[in-house]
Amino acid sequence: MFQGETAITIDDKGRLAIPTAYREQVARDCGNRLVITYNPWEEGCLWIFPESEWEPLRDRINALPKAKRVNRALQLKLVGAAAAVEPDGSGRILLPASQRTAAGLDKKAVLLGMGNKFELWTEQAHLAQIRQTIGEDEIGEDMLDLPL
Repeated sequence: MFQGETAITIDDKGRLAIPTAYREQVARDCGNRLVITYNPWEEGCLWIFPESEWEPLRDRINALPKAKRVNRALQLKLVGAAAAVEPDGSGRILLPASQRTAAGLDKKAVLLGMGNKFELWTEQAHLAQIRQTIGEDEIGEDMLDLPL
């Protein structure tokens, strides 16, 4: 399980170093195989899945009826853009240039551990998300019993 927030730098070649705290876990639990794809819900963010988490999700997405435009859009953004990567000897992964450009990622970014995956946010998009508050009218029944 991944959790936590890390400010990171993307180098001139488009690589990011997986934080030291996660490297052993990525090697052990993920076999050093990760998949990078778009976040279809929010701008300025890419998702990075362990390959073992990605494959069942990919299969479920591909099984959606292609005749529906929303399903096709989800398939395009997630499956069509997915790129398999492996950390190099220094724990760096290469982010595809097309994904970096589309997400607006440059030198400064924020990597979030979100349980079964990482989210890679532009510094600006992450800050905008953090500054948003959750309004009382947005709280669903499933949130009411959380001991927050």
